[in-house]
Amino acid sequence: MMKKSSLLVFFAALSAAADVPRPNILLVLIDDMGLMDTSLPFLADDSGNPEKHPLNEFYHTPAMEKMAAQGFRASRFYANSVCSPTRASIMNGQSAARHRTSQWISPKGRNRGKHDPADWNWSGFNKDDVTLPRLLQTAGYRTIHCGKGHFGPFGSESEDPRGIGFDVNIAGGSIGRPSSFYGEDGYGHVRGTSNTHKVPGLESYRGTETYLSEALTLELKKEITATVKAKQPFFAYMSHYAVHSPFHADPRFVSRYEAKEGYSNKEAAYASMVEGIDKSLGDLMAHIDSLGVSENTLVIFLGDNGGDAPMGSVHGHASSAPLRGKKGTHYEGGMRVPFIVAWAKPCKDMHIQKLFPIQQDVFDPEKIASVHDLFPTLLNLVEVEVPDGHTLDGSSLWRWFAGAAAVQPQRFLMHFPHSHRSSYFTVLIDGHHKLIWHQMRENNKRFELFDLAKDPYENQNLAHSRPELLKNMRQLMAEELLSADAQAPMGIDIKIALLE
Repeated sequence: MMKKSSLLVFFAALSAAADVPRPNILLVLIDDMGLMDTSLPFLADDSGNPEKHPLNEFYHTPAMEKMAAQGFRASRFYANSVCSPTRASIMNGQSAARHRTSQWISPKGRNRGKHDPADWNWSGFNKDDVTLPRLLQTAGYRTIHCGKGHFGPFGSESEDPRGIGFDVNIAGGSIGRPSSFYGEDGYGHVRGTSNTHKVPGLESYRGTETYLSEALTLELKKEITATVKAKQPFFAYMSHYAVHSPFHADPRFVSRYEAKEGYSNKEAAYASMVEGIDKSLGDLMAHIDSLGVSENTLVIFLGDNGGDAPMGSVHGHASSAPLRGKKGTHYEGGMRVPFIVAWAKPCKDMHIQKLFPIQQDVFDPEKIASVHDLFPTLLNLVEVEVPDGHTLDGSSLWRWFAGAAAVQPQRFLMHFPHSHRSSYFTVLIDGHHKLIWHQMRENNKRFELFDLAKDPYENQNLAHSRPELLKNMRQLMAEELLSADAQAPMGIDIKIALLE
């Protein structure tokens, strides 16, 4: 039996813990922002230090630079190469192979290629699914969605983000992109008639000169203010529509890029959109500071898939140069995204920051993490357990953020049994080895194998020169896919294709 004095200490500790406010969370997700779409370098030189490339000199993202200086960023942070699979993985901590929202969701009807699995999860989440905002609600969080949803088609339970656990929805729905970023166009309601691309809500901004990224930022600031005044912790999911097409210049910034030689008007417009979301990041962090909660607010910034800047070829070294490929492809430029994590105001004496420290001004060029890891990382922070029966493919990243030598497994699986820019493929990255399985190709063209340590830009296919490595990687890929009960294109048997 516990002694009286011990009981007093125990209950005092419980009381003290109850008095400690839960940390706020701001997760900023940028649509189609690749690793090179920033002035902040995410690639390393031969010594492992950040190294700028020509595209970094083109963009201007001071808020990202400031956030990185007070936090931690990674070069090898992976996402799915199209948007809806990534968004689902953030919400439930599973790979696309497991949750089966393995393709982008067309709002009006199931988008399915000739060989696609017939029953991939086009309808998205339902009311019984485990999701991050639902679990945060159980811990007392006010959950705020702002911007692009794209969790399910028109008429589905997840069309409105409130259907997956958000208390507030600002401008989110089934659409994957707006028909216009301009308030003068009503973001598709004044000019632009396709229901598929009209941004829901934001009525008070229609007909004004407010660019879409700014309208979203203003509305999210209002909701954060209301939540702080109510003395409630917030989970704010800022999911920008930018920098997805159409590439509509942000008039606040475009003049900076129009003056640069060697770039087209469309490229200048794209760069202005990038600067617009960077300003949003800076404005949100400044607003949180003005409310007096920055020391207790975690900020995560990332992209949802590889870049799609309007320059160069899809599979070559162009819009993500020197990385190969862009959005929708199986190459690094289609899968690697910018990732920064920081406390909004670092303070070594803050209780929550002592428990969950983040290295400052640290860049990791080697270790792997992915969108699968955000779900367990945030639940770890708020001390919410993963429900029984819910399988995770990710793991908590806090030891990595703190600088521990031992970190999460260095493996990433991306499964895409669909038609797109690159069609019917699976990627497995294990450390520096990368295997691409082209599911519909003949034997001699079925596999690409790269050593990313020696060949980071994927120029030399080792599939024929390294047969033992190929065999081992095929075995690992088969194990990962079969353990997730992954779907395959019609007529393809995963065991036969990978193990025989």
